[in-house]
Amino acid sequence: MAREVKAQALTKTTCVVFDCDGVLVDAVSSWRTLHDHFGTDNSENLQRFIQGEISDVEFMRLDIAKWKSIEDPIHRDDLFRAYAGVQLMAGARELVQLLQDAGIFVAIVSAGVDLFVASIAAMLKVDDWIANGFEFNDDDTLGDEGVCRLHATGKGEIIEKLLRMNDLDPSGCVSVGDSEMDLSMLIDGGHFIGFNPTRDSSKGAFEDAGVPIVIGKNLMDIAPLLGV
Repeated sequence: MAREVKAQALTKTTCVVFDCDGVLVDAVSSWRTLHDHFGTDNSENLQRFIQGEISDVEFMRLDIAKWKSIEDPIHRDDLFRAYAGVQLMAGARELVQLLQDAGIFVAIVSAGVDLFVASIAAMLKVDDWIANGFEFNDDDTLGDEGVCRLHATGKGEIIEKLLRMNDLDPSGCVSVGDSEMDLSMLIDGGHFIGFNPTRDSSKGAFEDAGVPIVIGKNLMDIAPLLGV
């Protein structure tokens, strides 16, 4: 059973850091979206990745190879088109606006695809963002390697750096993620909300960590925990 969430705020919030896939957007993974587009399956490699058997870099390389086995070359515009149907999570736009109206710093820290995360960051007008992504050839076709700017299980280091850069205290920072890997967003002195975990392993990890869990696909449901 998911932990019942109490309505009081976790902290006097000064910074909220969102994961993107499954949190700000109603899609489990921006990598999975491309697999759906090309008709490939990465479920086996995803489990190996979650279990730590392969690295972020190798995981991205294997994904790209699967897509290229279906279509090669792949142009940048092909990737943009694959994301055309992805929608914002209900309440995402309203919550981000509410936070920014309250003077709260809003950022996205995602291991998803940069060209997709960048579009979401621009749409929501967040203060900062970072994501992994792709290398492109001179003719704008997809290269064979991914660009690893952060490790999916090492988001905390990025968040701590973000707080230092903006002179923000960890005690006012709330991170929001949907999977067990996102628990790395829970930095010392900070707070974490598990939002709508879709895998049993994610729900179990959130329960074991003792973090509040919000079930449902409306991001405004976490507003009381943020004090807005």
